[in-house]
Amino acid sequence: MTTVPPPRRVAPTLEAVAAEAGVSRSTVSRVVNGSNQVSPDVEAAVNAAIERLHYIPNRAARSLANNQTMAIALVIPEDTTRFFGDPYFAAIVQGITRGLDESDYVLTLQVAQSHPREKTMRYLAGGNVDGAFVVSHHSGDLFPGSLASSMPVVYGGRPLRPDDPPAYFVDVDNVAAAERGTQYLIDKGHTRIAMVAGPSDMPAGLDRTAGWSRAMAAAGLSTERIAYGDFSLASGARAMREILDRFPDLDSVFVASDLMAIGAIQVLMERGLSVPADVAVMGFDDSPAATSGTIQLTTVHQPSEAVGAEMARMMLALLRGEPVEHKRILETHIVERDSA
Repeated sequence: MTTVPPPRRVAPTLEAVAAEAGVSRSTVSRVVNGSNQVSPDVEAAVNAAIERLHYIPNRAARSLANNQTMAIALVIPEDTTRFFGDPYFAAIVQGITRGLDESDYVLTLQVAQSHPREKTMRYLAGGNVDGAFVVSHHSGDLFPGSLASSMPVVYGGRPLRPDDPPAYFVDVDNVAAAERGTQYLIDKGHTRIAMVAGPSDMPAGLDRTAGWSRAMAAAGLSTERIAYGDFSLASGARAMREILDRFPDLDSVFVASDLMAIGAIQVLMERGLSVPADVAVMGFDDSPAATSGTIQLTTVHQPSEAVGAEMARMMLALLRGEPVEHKRILETHIVERDSA
């Protein structure tokens, strides 16, 4: 016996929506494309017809009509190992996608390692996206700034050159946050405070080092106990070994990221030192890494997911042609746990 397949469901058309709503096809098109030249009553009728018929707008046709791709790039100038290994990026992406949920825009990911950056630039400048988010940029990353002449660009974290041209960004006050985290250790009575710093070619690395230095100078304490990492766990371990080899007398350490702090704690334990009894450790981020180890990290909380959501809000406003403040600074605070 031959089984006859059920008839294929035909997707509703713009004309079908127009007939259902009792309006012209062009009126439905204006509603679908967000025009403000339609009365509220007519807009409500069209939207009700769209819902009843389960009509899905043709994104390609809308893009052609509006000269838009309905896509926004997320550019991460890092290698894939760091991108997938650092929970900070997951929080930023989650925030951005949450912020774009109510829009028609989709997010495309560009993990731009050092060699393929020209290819990334060609893709972004070739009309494939309507805007770009840039997160974790370095001093050598000049290509995001050149995009600003052709599309809206919103940075996660302040760019190194934010004023030429004026850049849109969302960040925390990394200097004040690091100063507050270091002051916490000083208030606990620590005086030989080391720092595992972030990379000096990144704004967050520079600013957190400046905050530590400012708190130390204000307290009359030495800033010689410092080594640098790249925000990864392995680099935190390397920097901690370097500090211990040079300054075995330290009593605490401020670390510029939670992942580096986990690496630092591993080295301290390898050397037979107890945390926090022998050496107190303060992290930065309050990422899932802060509570993933046997010793729960005392850390500076930065609202990474909220940063991503605010980046999305800023981008959508720019794409709508609305006036937007060039920067948005979110609050930080210290989360007390076991390491300090």
